[in-house]
Amino acid sequence: MQSNETTEIMRRFNQAFLEHQPEILRDLVAPDCVMESIQPAPNGTRYEGYDVCVAFWEALAADRATWFEVEDTFVIGDRANICWRLNFGEGQSVRGVNLVRVRDGRIVEALACSKIPAEAAPLPETPAA
Repeated sequence: MQSNETTEIMRRFNQAFLEHQPEILRDLVAPDCVMESIQPAPNGTRYEGYDVCVAFWEALAADRATWFEVEDTFVIGDRANICWRLNFGEGQSVRGVNLVRVRDGRIVEALACSKIPAEAAPLPETPAA
């Protein structure tokens, strides 16, 4: 896997959240994708498969009551780390990182970790697969 391809996939992934364009995500996720969300603490929720991963991310990207700031994206080969801040409510936020792996031009793994906010972040209510 070339870093340039992974960099472009991460650019588009971040764009979906930064610009509230959830439809971008559909072409970025592998059929066998596995992701872990940041809640409930401390271990998050594991989601397996294209449909559930895309549904979770699309709901998060579409939510205009929250907004992301990408602090840094680091790519090496087929892996990327995305440092971010999710803003919500009246001046509240949570900082976190996604550890992402790409295969054949699609995201196959995305593990999210965060600092625990004083109040739970408003994440989508998507049933685990």
